Amino acid sequence: MAENSAKVGDYVEIHLSKIIYEGILLETPGNEKGVVLLKLDSGYNIGFNKKDILKIKFLRKVKILGNEIEIKKSREKPNIAMIITGGTIASKYDAKTGGVTNLINAQELFRFYPEMFEKVNVAKIEIPFMKSSEDMDFKDWQKIGKIAEKLLNDGNISGIIVTHGTDFLHYTASALSFFLRNLNKPVVLTYSQRSSDRASSDANLNLQCAAQAAISDIAEVMIVGHANSDDDFCLAMRGTKTRKMHTSRRDAFKMINTKPIARIFRDRIEIISEYNRRQKTKTKYDGKFESLVATIKIYPGQNPDILDYYLKKKYKGLILETSGLGHVPTKGKNSWMKKLKEIQKKGIVVCAVSQCINGRVDPFVYSNARELFESGVIYLEDMLSETALVKLGWVLGHDSWRKTKGEIKEKMLHNFAGELNNRMEEDSNY
Repeated sequence: MAENSAKVGDYVEIHLSKIIYEGILLETPGNEKGVVLLKLDSGYNIGFNKKDILKIKFLRKVKILGNEIEIKKSREKPNIAMIITGGTIASKYDAKTGGVTNLINAQELFRFYPEMFEKVNVAKIEIPFMKSSEDMDFKDWQKIGKIAEKLLNDGNISGIIVTHGTDFLHYTASALSFFLRNLNKPVVLTYSQRSSDRASSDANLNLQCAAQAAISDIAEVMIVGHANSDDDFCLAMRGTKTRKMHTSRRDAFKMINTKPIARIFRDRIEIISEYNRRQKTKTKYDGKFESLVATIKIYPGQNPDILDYYLKKKYKGLILETSGLGHVPTKGKNSWMKKLKEIQKKGIVVCAVSQCINGRVDPFVYSNARELFESGVIYLEDMLSETALVKLGWVLGHDSWRKTKGEIKEKMLHNFAGELNNRMEEDSNY
């Protein structure tokens, strides 16, 4: 490779025998000394074997902005608060490593997402932790909930935006929907599937729409994100009825069995369905939670002995992701009936949801489901399995609610946060 004067962070050309690549020169990890890394204009990183490079040509320095930006607050604009928890949306590009580091203050938010500040003042930013959503657990949901309660009861704050990783965002949305009782203002969870340095990033529109939702009259815990793959508008989706339905698309999140609350554009909101309105009362945090709950996905030929594990580990509740209308194997050597009756007698609460995406469970269509229902399994109608797991942990976390099996069933079938829907409505053409 020819000598060059380019340094890490510079914009360069990398010349191979038949092709030239342009991008930002990245720092090479210590265990990959024979490799040169480049961040392409598309935002993707690419690696080259040093032996294949003819030369690296310096083109220009890359200007890295500092935090010297002045954000002018206006008395005419409402104040919102942000709770930053991690994920792609709360990160910035690091020219040296090609990876990302965290955004930590309003100046950095403004640098990357200035349009959201046109409608609101970001008056407060709380950062309880910075984690990928797959690394979170119920204690993190509780931290967010406690901070949200304080901000919601602050008379100077109109609403809250929670930035979050996408993979398990819908679990956190469900948890906050149950934890925040008597909700008085909007709580808006939003995300980004693609990082801010990529031209195709969805973060900017999502934050603009989230800001609109945070100052709206919609006092709901909601997920706000792209309605389609274009940068046209977002949907406001109830936290207990939303699921991540695609690994990488901008419109990854969809409502299940019901309509979105609203379409949100950069300059307006179009209401689609009923919602709770903001009010002047105090929101109360109720984050009691029993962590010894689990979800079991039912599959053909599955051995019911797996239930012995949960009994041995003293689990308090199980969600069965059953087939179709709510079925598990009930005949032959892999019948689950004996084990299910046994663990329920020993105190484990068992609930049933469907692993189908749309529709509801119904124990009264086929005899095998009726047998399951009569054993004591609680059928959770059209509740999503993720929501059901969170709700079961929340219900069992209240000692006063678990005195009898009947009381637990009553609470699981009580509609606390729109998690149950009597009328099936598919999310389409919104």
